[in-house]
Amino acid sequence: MRNRGRNTWVLLLLLFVGVVIGGLIGEFFKGSIGILGYSKLIGFQPFTIDLEVIKLTLGLMFNFNVASIIGIILAIFIFSRL
Repeated sequence: MRNRGRNTWVLLLLLFVGVVIGGLIGEFFKGSIGILGYSKLIGFQPFTIDLEVIKLTLGLMFNFNVASIIGIILAIFIFSRL
């Protein structure tokens, strides 16, 4: 049972690293390899809740490009080989 929890954290770490490295590669090569730079913004715009005592602003946006999707696929492939 303990091993299963460890595998979940390893998968999340690999996915995070795959997205970050893929995103960086996509941004770096978007001038020379145009398809890697194609991106889509997913999430919701920030909104503010003002309760007079506290003001809370929430928002979450993800910018995925083709290279980051490739990074996710590679991370899952590497995880399956572990």
